[in-house]
Amino acid sequence: MFKKILATGAALAAFSSPVQANELREAVTGDMPELMELYRDLHANPELSFQEVETAAKLAKRVRALGFEVTEQVGQTGVVAVMRNGEGPTVMLRADMDGLPVIEQTGLPYASKRTAIPASGVETGVMHACGHDTHMTAWIGAAQLLSERKDEWSGTLVMILQPAEELGEGALAMLEDGLFERFPKPDYVLGFHDAAQFPAGMIGYSPGFALANVDSVDITIPGIGGHGAYPHTTKDPVVLGSAIVMKLQTLVSRESSPLDPAVVTVGSFRAGAKHNIISDEAKLQITVRSYTDESRQLLLDGIARIAKGEAIAAGMPDDKMPTVTVQDPYTPATYNSPEFTEDVMAGFRERFGDKRVMKVPSVMGGEDFGQFLRADPDNIKSLIFWVGGVPAEDFAKAQAGEADLPSLHSPFWAPDAEKIVSTATEAMTAATLDILAPQAGS
Repeated sequence: MFKKILATGAALAAFSSPVQANELREAVTGDMPELMELYRDLHANPELSFQEVETAAKLAKRVRALGFEVTEQVGQTGVVAVMRNGEGPTVMLRADMDGLPVIEQTGLPYASKRTAIPASGVETGVMHACGHDTHMTAWIGAAQLLSERKDEWSGTLVMILQPAEELGEGALAMLEDGLFERFPKPDYVLGFHDAAQFPAGMIGYSPGFALANVDSVDITIPGIGGHGAYPHTTKDPVVLGSAIVMKLQTLVSRESSPLDPAVVTVGSFRAGAKHNIISDEAKLQITVRSYTDESRQLLLDGIARIAKGEAIAAGMPDDKMPTVTVQDPYTPATYNSPEFTEDVMAGFRERFGDKRVMKVPSVMGGEDFGQFLRADPDNIKSLIFWVGGVPAEDFAKAQAGEADLPSLHSPFWAPDAEKIVSTATEAMTAATLDILAPQAGS
């Protein structure tokens, strides 16, 4: 669908020229030199999950200077900035801060040369390979514009810098540290994510489920080891593990509804160390993706049932049943409140034009942004949207089949940061101004 729509020259041109001039866009344009300087600094100096100390301090100082009440170290390294401006709703704008353990290979003059030690204990290069540097820069851009326009809105603005999105733990850490008790609880939560599949400046959205539940499951399969020449004296965990892997495929193909997306992927199968030795243990690592809580439980229960059932069928004794461990916490699905999403996108269409704002399919990737809605689903409306980041020339080549595009998390991801930041800054600011527009007579 998108290839056909976006491959035309007219459609591509729409991403580089505004539909109409407006005062807010002019203000964003005026701020861009300073914002791009900040972006290059953030890009060159990434920090890993829950290690975002310098990043948090740097940005906290900026929003404090804009007149926000700023609290640091919320959820370990998170930042909360509050601006109260009369009666009205409370809007929360979120950006995530952490980089990834990736050695950058973009060749950019401001490429990261940082190294750090993640939980694995092995020193690695660090890169903003998921574009969180664009998120933070646009967050600062929106903070500046909204602080300058206090006469245009009424209510409370809560802006948060969230740690550890890449671990799927930062949003929960902030909530458990009292985000919604210590600070004004939002009526509306907004965020965006750069996209490596859409042309720079495009806005994509998915009402309802936008991103998936993400579970990491480990299965340890005991066996009875022995000599490879005498397999009848053993219980081979490789054979048992292989049976489990194949049977797991039926969870999606035969137990899940075809209308309810689900993924069960075995990413790692480890056993043995030598050609002629049957191991006494095998280990599987599995990623499980779903949207609804019911679908998630069906998959997790099915994995445990299949592991035990295949072990029984293989004649394993009761004391050597597989152990299934589901990592906790998991990343819950991200759900965009449908009516709120459509209202915001109607405003974006008017501002940016129909060709730049498109409804897109949901994805099975994960984002812990969904934690904020789950904390109070009856009283919060939530939306995260995509902002395309693929440079126009690269996108055109990809459409013509002349090049492959790097994905998010790739060491080669070098987005058109200026397009992302300018689009997202204007979009986040405009949406907030619309939500907090003073009511007649107030």
